[in-house]
Amino acid sequence: MENTILHITNGGSLTDYLKELDFKGHILTWHEMLCEGSTTSQIDTTTFLNLRKAFLSTYYDIEIDEYQFHNELSVLDDVSSFSKIVLWFEYDLFCHINLLAVISLLKEKAISLPIYLVCSGHIEGERNLKGLSELNQKQLFDHFDSKILLTEEDIDLAITIWRIYCGKDHNLLKPYVTKKSSFKYLNNCIKAHFGRFPDIKSGLSILEKNILSIIKDNDINSRHHLLGYILNYQGYYGYGDTQINRLIDNLVIFFNETETGITLNRKGHEALLSSHNFALEINNNISYGGINRLDYYYSEERKILVKNPVPCPLKNLNLY
Repeated sequence: MENTILHITNGGSLTDYLKELDFKGHILTWHEMLCEGSTTSQIDTTTFLNLRKAFLSTYYDIEIDEYQFHNELSVLDDVSSFSKIVLWFEYDLFCHINLLAVISLLKEKAISLPIYLVCSGHIEGERNLKGLSELNQKQLFDHFDSKILLTEEDIDLAITIWRIYCGKDHNLLKPYVTKKSSFKYLNNCIKAHFGRFPDIKSGLSILEKNILSIIKDNDINSRHHLLGYILNYQGYYGYGDTQINRLIDNLVIFFNETETGITLNRKGHEALLSSHNFALEINNNISYGGINRLDYYYSEERKILVKNPVPCPLKNLNLY
């Protein structure tokens, strides 16, 4: 067996960076964004691909190139020339859902090679969390040299959480918020995932509330200006421009937009005060894995998702 590494990266920017730095081995680039849209636990299936095609086309007007998709993943059909697999994923929810899926896919294909993880986030001496492509050359090589060999327990954990994510009861994720593993940022990502559901009181997700707070507390000149703020202050979500712009579009009922800037309107201030639940007005019913967003509300007090017993009016629900 050749001593060749199969690198699986979290996107094209990092792939280009690794090539620029002359990392040895074959690089497979993972292009998906599985933190949004319907998924199934089995990945290498027609059903999975059709679900993803429908979601990306409907929500983001993105068409999957099936030939490129199958061609990119075909390297996993025969890994006899590789000695190990190195996964390059970051600290955020976007990356972690993809990471769980990749590990599940490797096991789905009965690949038994050692699997290592290179994960960026907190950098000594720096204030902000860092993505892999943001690391300088020395930092990136240091991360690679310190890569973590995933144990069978780590791999089983990843597969379990992926299956829960693809299932109908995301409250099953709650015990893993405090579980220790080689995935040092997974706990934060699970908490961030719960925060994507509408809050019981306001109907806003954490990100939606943050967006309105940014508008309230800053002089925002334009949507582009707002986008920059959100990208820099989104915590553990890791959303890209396209995802953030969709969120902004969903929140237009809460702000006024003029040539001079963006300001909260009365409804925006009411939403931040949780005067009532705005979830149905926002009407963001995107799927997360196996469930629809508006089927649940998040109880900050109980730290769980509460099923929405539609068609009962939200103001009459006794959810506490």
